[in-house]
Amino acid sequence: MNRQHTYNHTLFERPALYTDFYELTMAQGYFLSGRKDDQACFDYFFRDLPFDGGYVVFAGLSDLLQILDGFQFYEDELSYLSEQGFKPEFLNFLRDFRLNVTIHAAKEGEIIFPQEPALRVEGSIIHTQILETLLLNILNFESLIATKAFRMKYAAGDKKVLDFGLRRAQGFGGIQASKAAAIGGIEATSNVYSAFTQGLTPSGTMAHSWIQSFEDEHTAFRKYARYYPDNCILLVDTYDTLNSGIPNAIKVAKELEEQGHKMKGIRLDSGDLAYYSRKARAQLDEAGLDYVKIAVSNQLDERLIQSLLNQRAPIDLFGVGTRLVTGHDTPALDGVYKLAAVNKQPKLKISENIEKTTLPGRKKVLRYSNASDTFLGDGIVLAHEEDPAIIYHPHYPAKHTDVTEIQSEPLLQPFIRNGELLNTPPSVAESASYARQRFERLNAEHKRFENPHIYKIGISKKLMDLRDNLSQKVK
Repeated sequence: MNRQHTYNHTLFERPALYTDFYELTMAQGYFLSGRKDDQACFDYFFRDLPFDGGYVVFAGLSDLLQILDGFQFYEDELSYLSEQGFKPEFLNFLRDFRLNVTIHAAKEGEIIFPQEPALRVEGSIIHTQILETLLLNILNFESLIATKAFRMKYAAGDKKVLDFGLRRAQGFGGIQASKAAAIGGIEATSNVYSAFTQGLTPSGTMAHSWIQSFEDEHTAFRKYARYYPDNCILLVDTYDTLNSGIPNAIKVAKELEEQGHKMKGIRLDSGDLAYYSRKARAQLDEAGLDYVKIAVSNQLDERLIQSLLNQRAPIDLFGVGTRLVTGHDTPALDGVYKLAAVNKQPKLKISENIEKTTLPGRKKVLRYSNASDTFLGDGIVLAHEEDPAIIYHPHYPAKHTDVTEIQSEPLLQPFIRNGELLNTPPSVAESASYARQRFERLNAEHKRFENPHIYKIGISKKLMDLRDNLSQKVK
């Protein structure tokens, strides 16, 4: 990865109004009812795994931490809120508002699973409530795209995968998508803005329009090779891949050899990629160009990449776009932000669907591993309790596991304390490296695309009793 530029850039310079209207109406309600100093605890977690997969790669934390640093309301924003009917005394409160929360979270790049808190926010009820929309928007989207990228890279194995998705992204979401894709293991991006701001590797060659703009394909290839002799990848499917594109690419490759250079590769962007890559490899090898790489693109995702490699298609590089940056198959991660306690009193939300009944109280998450450091499962326990001896299935307590002899580690770490950022947010390279390290410790059964094994998540007896007792009181 390239050097990350250090100028003062944030994704949103003024994020206070990047929220849903009801966050502000609730905040004013808390203020007017004299509850602005009530202390609250919220949990962020998701319910369902995307892409019919077995895990999620946690991403977006570094952007969130950066955006929250300096969170405040500006005068033109307060004027706008006044026009919407907010009361002067509440606006005066917002005028002096400086975010003061404590955040514990899993590290960016962590492998996380349904129902377990990946992030905990504590502070006054207005400060914690007002973050909900911003937090969900960032963490849900970036975790979704990082997970999709990770699946694509897992399918590709040692083959390179590049992000070509900016033009197909939903607006400026392409900025976050390219960063999240890099956390998920994508090696380079066509997105120059994200490459510049995040220290990613930029990559790209030509579009069909370059070739069409010249009088013939051979001339177009020669011109490009003249300007980029050491980074020449030619798009060979503008007219006739086998009878024109590849033969013309071979001519240019030979011309480059005479000049002391080597052509880097060709790219296929249409048709039967397995068939055309085999034909291309044969033509290139016959011409003595076994060093020329074959790149492919065109609506690729993890399953198509897996299929191509299962067919032994001689492909060296995959360019992924639409199905990466849109989270194809799962358009959104259903992460939620739920109240867990107010003034140290545990709270829960009850649902007819038992899986949507939330876990009350301030909690921590323990990850259990065996002697070879392979993840065995996670335990959700009350933050103040000692590590439990037994972890129970959240809904079927007859299913339980003795964890007294199993090593564990806490998943949630402090990142902000009383409004102060404790450390510099991790770089993309650091988060990507951490994701790879953690993924290596996950059993293969959870990684497969077809019917992945369900990762075990349990709760402590104290947490289960607290939830059940509160449920009975509410009913």
